[in-house]
Amino acid sequence: MSRPPEEPMHGKAVRPLAWVIALGLPVLLFAAWFVVPLGVFGPHHPTLSWACFGLSLVGVAITLLRQIQQEVIGERGHPALVIIMLVCFSIVLFATAYLAMARTPGEFPGISTKVDSLYFTVITMATVGYGDIVPTGQTARVLVMVQILYTLVFLTAGATAINSRLRRALEQRADRRRRHG
Repeated sequence: MSRPPEEPMHGKAVRPLAWVIALGLPVLLFAAWFVVPLGVFGPHHPTLSWACFGLSLVGVAITLLRQIQQEVIGERGHPALVIIMLVCFSIVLFATAYLAMARTPGEFPGISTKVDSLYFTVITMATVGYGDIVPTGQTARVLVMVQILYTLVFLTAGATAINSRLRRALEQRADRRRRHG
């Protein structure tokens, strides 16, 4: 007995490979982040650190906006997968910045490992704020505000675009089922 064809989504089949990529690439990104030494970033190389952070953040924002546009207008490709990767890259980017900033005395007491910086990034992104790690330096506080604004503007827009497209696909599927049966 043959398998039924996969349900199309905007004229294309949702392939298992897309799911493997969607789940596998973020895992690989975080695994790579944990093994790559990041000692070059921090107070000993402030120009390099801020330049890498700023350029990366702008690059992610521009790419994210393009992918959101593709997702909203329903262009071919896999903009949702790219948006997911960009969100993960944003998390890694801010976690790296917090880790580097924690090397400056008085900026970020409580962050001493990659796990600490990743934890703080995710907690800040989720706007939970347990209070166990608190930015005490002025630069650290500004960076946290940048992350909060970045999350509110760019990452929320990305999630909204994916949600809108998913909702349209589910509505189309429901319409096809009503018509056929």
